[in-house]
Amino acid sequence: MSKIILASSNKGKLKEINQLLSGAELDVVSQSEFNITDADETGLTFVENAIIKARHASAHAKLPAIADDSGLEVDALNGAPGIYSARYAGEGTTDQKNLEKLLQELKDVPEEQRTARFQCLMVYMRHENDPTPLICQGTWEGRILFEPKGTNGFGYDPVFYVPTHDCSSAELEPDLKNSLSHRGQALTKLVRLLKQ
Repeated sequence: MSKIILASSNKGKLKEINQLLSGAELDVVSQSEFNITDADETGLTFVENAIIKARHASAHAKLPAIADDSGLEVDALNGAPGIYSARYAGEGTTDQKNLEKLLQELKDVPEEQRTARFQCLMVYMRHENDPTPLICQGTWEGRILFEPKGTNGFGYDPVFYVPTHDCSSAELEPDLKNSLSHRGQALTKLVRLLKQ
């Protein structure tokens, strides 16, 4: 069983990744197990931030690292919150405050103009100086609801409407969400590459 460090302390993300990797002979552990603090996300794109996070975790743990940078792009907000999705309502904010800010920003935007997508850029680095990290992208199209629905998931899931299933992401069963989501798509591509 190969050990890989996940450059995140997000329990929801760790659980999701390990569910997707079950049977792949890979054991993904959180950076919090190594007392590694979050890297400063100074990149201007999802891919830059993912590389910064993977390099930081790998350097401290001396293990291969997986990192993702993901976020929500809303067309009516010119792609915001984008790379700032986790801190949309300010540093040290909560999922609830981010949701409230998003709904406030979109309060006068009609349904047909509330198109949005989740983006995920996932990076695997064999070591901190890996010159050719594996980079995989997943995109999940949908739109923003007028109010939260559902209790599964985290982040913006309660307001992200999934047209193919006529419900919010937070109303999907976890296994189904993992098979559809941006992170699921990126990770499926990454697992395929890692198995090669």
